[in-house]
Amino acid sequence: MLFIDASHDYQQGSNQNYLGDDDRVEILRTYHQRENIAKYAYLATREEIAANDYNLNIPRYLDTFEQEEQIDLAAVNASIVALRTQLSELEGQMQTYLKELGLDG
Repeated sequence: MLFIDASHDYQQGSNQNYLGDDDRVEILRTYHQRENIAKYAYLATREEIAANDYNLNIPRYLDTFEQEEQIDLAAVNASIVALRTQLSELEGQMQTYLKELGLDG
């Protein structure tokens, strides 16, 4: 049995989602070639299906997990510090302009 995970290959519609022409072509090509494609298609044997108690859930046969990108917290923190410094400088400039206009309150 061939498992194909095309859950990411759709276009959002107003009332319901739909597959585009290219998506349908890719699904049919994969079906006809009956080949394993990482994170997209897996050709399971009858023995594998029996070993899984005939459970046909796609995740049992096809690993679709995507590793999340690691966040560089040091870089994020450095960016926050730089933005705070820039904000402080801009607020200082704004106060200077307000004083020049006599609106320093």
